Amino acid sequence: MKKSLQFLLIVFTLSTVSLQAQEVKNTLKINPLSALVRVGSIFYERKISPTSSLQLGVAYIGLKSRDTKFSGLALTPEYRYFIKKAPLSGLYVGPFAKYQNLRVSSDTDLGKYNSFGGGVSMGRQWVYGSGLVLDMFLGPVFNSGKYKAESGAEQISLSSGIDGFWIRGGITIGFGF
Repeated sequence: MKKSLQFLLIVFTLSTVSLQAQEVKNTLKINPLSALVRVGSIFYERKISPTSSLQLGVAYIGLKSRDTKFSGLALTPEYRYFIKKAPLSGLYVGPFAKYQNLRVSSDTDLGKYNSFGGGVSMGRQWVYGSGLVLDMFLGPVFNSGKYKAESGAEQISLSSGIDGFWIRGGITIGFGF
């Protein structure tokens, strides 16, 4: 808990420091908070105009909900529109899609879960003169998928974790180039 508070203090401090942003066309970021729920994610963002960018997130999921384990990959392509004409820096709105391909296992069941979803994020990204990038985002997401049993029950309950409406949020840090 102490380390989490220290991290959030550092993030807040960096977000309030006013440094001149360097001209960057690409960013590479990670979401360190996702590790708390056993998800590792990396994001690549590319400027496509003075007010927009495309981002691709790739995540490895290895989480457990009650007695069910989910493991596999997720892809999240996102288009970002920056409110002010500031390349990769400032307030943005970003519609995104999400695809997941997960292996689902419990004591008695084994199967695969594939899903598609989407939503809209709102966020603020800072690109500092040193090349440091800080991005905070939040928004609704809807996810729907299909489970296919390999052994055990033909259908298991996924209501405890991944189908339906959720909130997608995060803090990513990285560098711009």
